[in-house]
Amino acid sequence: MDFELDENQKMIAQMVRDFAEKEIRPNLNKWDAEEYFPVDTMKKLGELGLLGIYIPEEYGGSGFGYFEYVTALIELGKVCGGVGLSVAAHNSLCTGHIYYHGSEEQKKKYLPKLASGEFIGAWGLTEPNTGSDAMRMKTTAVKDGDDWVINGAKNWITHGLSGDVSVVLVRTGELLDSRGITAFIIEKGTPGFSAVKIKDKLGVRASETAELIFDNCRVPAANVIGEVGMGFIQAMQVLDGGRISIAALACGVARGAYEASVKYSKEREQFGKPISSFQAIAFKLADMATEVEAAELLTYQAAYLKNNKMPVTKEGAYAKYYASEVSVKCGNEAVQIMGGYGYTKEYPAEKFLRDAKLMTIGEGTSEIQKLVISRELLK
Repeated sequence: MDFELDENQKMIAQMVRDFAEKEIRPNLNKWDAEEYFPVDTMKKLGELGLLGIYIPEEYGGSGFGYFEYVTALIELGKVCGGVGLSVAAHNSLCTGHIYYHGSEEQKKKYLPKLASGEFIGAWGLTEPNTGSDAMRMKTTAVKDGDDWVINGAKNWITHGLSGDVSVVLVRTGELLDSRGITAFIIEKGTPGFSAVKIKDKLGVRASETAELIFDNCRVPAANVIGEVGMGFIQAMQVLDGGRISIAALACGVARGAYEASVKYSKEREQFGKPISSFQAIAFKLADMATEVEAAELLTYQAAYLKNNKMPVTKEGAYAKYYASEVSVKCGNEAVQIMGGYGYTKEYPAEKFLRDAKLMTIGEGTSEIQKLVISRELLK
């Protein structure tokens, strides 16, 4: 096995690193404080090819694979979990759903605009009263002539307000029927489709989150993705890949917290010497470094399986569960190492901790990952 980054990964890592230092780091505290979603920065990331990184060139994408995708998200996470989350959600959820399950006509219509950043993508599964229990969704679509009429609401949707196109999962059959849910492509501005921004989040505040509202929203049958009733099955497959992206982002946040801790520990002196020379601090750094490396290995293992079109449900859950928990631990340890300074916004530790917590919740909680893993183990 070759554990070295290949030339594409090295190139992408350096490109993202340079971009993040120039375009993101100078603004991240302002974006965080104001809960500002930097659409212009997202579009610049699209110009770099990072919003369609694994989409084939024939559809306007970069034509890379999941190794390059993971590498890019790790680098973004090291600087800003919010921007990283937006890139992950855009790629893996909205764009990925259309790429893997859309018709040729839908791919040609939407993927070039999504991959270039001309369109920002959103994806709606969760509802106000159904998070992990997605099978009980209440948003419905009823056939009316050549159209479907959608009513209901979705919650915690990344880019729900700014998204130019949303892939939304709604019930078209009986409650609890896994073949009674259908995926629709809905464009911004469609009558009956609106969104409300969710404010005062703990972390990833530079990534926009919103509630989607459907009031007799009429969508043409041509906007159904795949077959009617297959939306839930599609969504589970999309989430398999999405969990790899959150694992990668979590690795980035964890590594960012670790690197900030190393830097601080070498500069901060107590009792006449750097605190890095004290075993209590050095052992914390050793634990952080080891667990970040382990999380990255799990994530790249899942990426390898995804690249080779092999089953990835269990390994994706391994990576997402472990990496997200490690990111929280590293954020917490970074605050502890920096002490009082770590508890202030003057230093980066508290933001890493706040951003990290979302990794244990979004795209399947840690508890859901354990459920997925245990079911796979006990088949």
